[in-house]
Amino acid sequence: MTEKALLTLTEVEAIARNAHAAQTDKAGRPYAEHLQAVAEGVRARGGDDEQIAAAWLHDAVEDDAVSEDWLLREAALTRRTKDIVLALTRRPGESPESYAERILATPGALLVKESDLAHNANPARLAALDESTRTRLAQKYARMRELLGLV
Repeated sequence: MTEKALLTLTEVEAIARNAHAAQTDKAGRPYAEHLQAVAEGVRARGGDDEQIAAAWLHDAVEDDAVSEDWLLREAALTRRTKDIVLALTRRPGESPESYAERILATPGALLVKESDLAHNANPARLAALDESTRTRLAQKYARMRELLGLV
């Protein structure tokens, strides 16, 4: 039995764009713009292809864009990429502290989360939101950066 070839970054990007095609962010922009920004941020921060693949898929399981079963059983990705995606997948009722601990314990995940937080907290992106949402999210992102030691 032959193993399947791993998905290329171009294929991972296409899967992520398709999975999130109907989704928009809080400002009404196509969600794929966020995924692309996170992937580009990972690359700019020196991330490797496994981390870039995880960046494209970092919200896919959490947003029900793909199933955890697909990720674990069918996706032709490295174990490390899958582990990073799962580390970045928030669980219902999970505390920020537990979430941060899992990210810190997963090799390669911190860089992807750092890029995600950087894009989420981008002042130009936040400016499109109403003041109360902007304030709430800015505090949330600052707290996560603190828990992850990114301050």
